[in-house]
Amino acid sequence: MGFYKYLRDAWKKPTKNFNEQYKSRLIEWRKQPSTVKVDKPTRLDKAHSLGYKAKQGVVIVRQKVKKGGRKREKPTMGRKPKKSGRVKYTPKKSLQLIAEERTSRKYPNLEVMNSYWVGSDGKNKWFEVIMIDGSHPAVINDKKLSEIISKRRVHRGLTSAGKKARGLRNKGKGAEKMRPSVRANKGKAK
Repeated sequence: MGFYKYLRDAWKKPTKNFNEQYKSRLIEWRKQPSTVKVDKPTRLDKAHSLGYKAKQGVVIVRQKVKKGGRKREKPTMGRKPKKSGRVKYTPKKSLQLIAEERTSRKYPNLEVMNSYWVGSDGKNKWFEVIMIDGSHPAVINDKKLSEIISKRRVHRGLTSAGKKARGLRNKGKGAEKMRPSVRANKGKAK
């Protein structure tokens, strides 16, 4: 087995394999702001499998997202509190997709490539987002990275987390009306 295989196996149970290091990391991350630019990826094996390259124009950003469902805005006009429909509302997006979108808004000149989970506690989840600078010569000259350059991939649901939320991981029978999108197939007869 190679080094990456051992690293991948160790990250399957981080609390068991990196107990003290993992806990101290989370304590440090809690004190930091929500969006932090990082020098190197925390999970090297995962970053490389998702297309990360250690070159100029490729940036890693760690994003913190609060766990749990979301509350809707309180209605101004009268109704029973029970009927106001504020709580027990689960967004259709995953927390990973929300993290990617927030990172994209923070760095508008960079394009989101992909992301992966790096840690969670009772309150928060942390994801590391791989971002690329589309105007950097090193990225433009790289065949694989230059294919990814498109405007606002994450907001169009073109990242891995976005495709999962749109139901595009399913293929074949039962998934006919998912492509190209649910809205594109809305008016078609059954």
